[in-house]
Amino acid sequence: MTISQEQAEWFKSTFDQLTDNMERAVLGKRHVVRLALTCLLSEGHVLLEDFPGTGKTMLARALANTVQGSHARVQFTPDLLPSDVTGVTVYDQHKGTFEFHPGPIFHTIVLADEINRASPKTQSALLEVMEEGRVTVDGVAHPVGKPFLVIATQNPIEQAGTYRLPEAQLDRFLMKTSVGYPDRQATVELLNNAAVRDRAALVQPVITAATIAQMSGLADDVYVDPAVVGYVAELAEESRRQPHVKLGLSPRGCLAFVRVAKTWAAADGRDHVVPDDIKDLAEPVLSHRLLLDAEAQFSGVDVQTVISRLLDAVAPPTDRVGA
Repeated sequence: MTISQEQAEWFKSTFDQLTDNMERAVLGKRHVVRLALTCLLSEGHVLLEDFPGTGKTMLARALANTVQGSHARVQFTPDLLPSDVTGVTVYDQHKGTFEFHPGPIFHTIVLADEINRASPKTQSALLEVMEEGRVTVDGVAHPVGKPFLVIATQNPIEQAGTYRLPEAQLDRFLMKTSVGYPDRQATVELLNNAAVRDRAALVQPVITAATIAQMSGLADDVYVDPAVVGYVAELAEESRRQPHVKLGLSPRGCLAFVRVAKTWAAADGRDHVVPDDIKDLAEPVLSHRLLLDAEAQFSGVDVQTVISRLLDAVAPPTDRVGA
């Protein structure tokens, strides 16, 4: 079963409404807002990497406030323990039983602020819940429910006091993007409203958790032509052959590519995926999944360069697909 054109148009209208609502807090960053919403509706997670003060936390809070669900913020610090994130089992002397006290991870949207400042042991506490949507404590599995989204922020690795995220954890993020500095017009508007200390507080809920689930289901039904699927597979194979690439696109990354392309197409009001959807999403989907060797930096090659070469090396399907 594929999504109808009427359903795709409703999806686009609702998606645009969500985007407009979030832009009240995040000025001039419509593309980044759309990427974050795409992650939510694709049942994935997003990693925001940027310099301090660019609005990473504001974007996460604006998304949380847009959804009529619970949300929590965890400030990752070097002394944070895994149980501070997942929860802990406590013995109740009066009842004579052990009771599970859930941690902040049991919310609809969880902001893991400055995730790379916590120890690797604490970072790993997110691995299971991001992949399987559940937390196992003392041998008992506790589902976190749906929808569920982790928005992790981190400062660049060059900043002092950070721990690099392992590749296995990076691969569990559906996308990686950055907010970036605002343009002049957005900066002027921001300064003119300097009296507003918390712009995210201006964002009111406009969608329920049930509607999110409905939109996610519709995105799953977006048609993907076999030629587009083959295009993604060929990109994955070519990524492993590119010079200076030590780790290419994984099968999990290929699945992520197709999932977000479906949502991206529906957000554009289409009932099918086109090759341009793959191109548009290449950088946020691939940038944290491609691992370069030590010689890349000396050769002046970065991930963005590799992605650009990759898209040039693999020709997209030429025939019109999805019609």
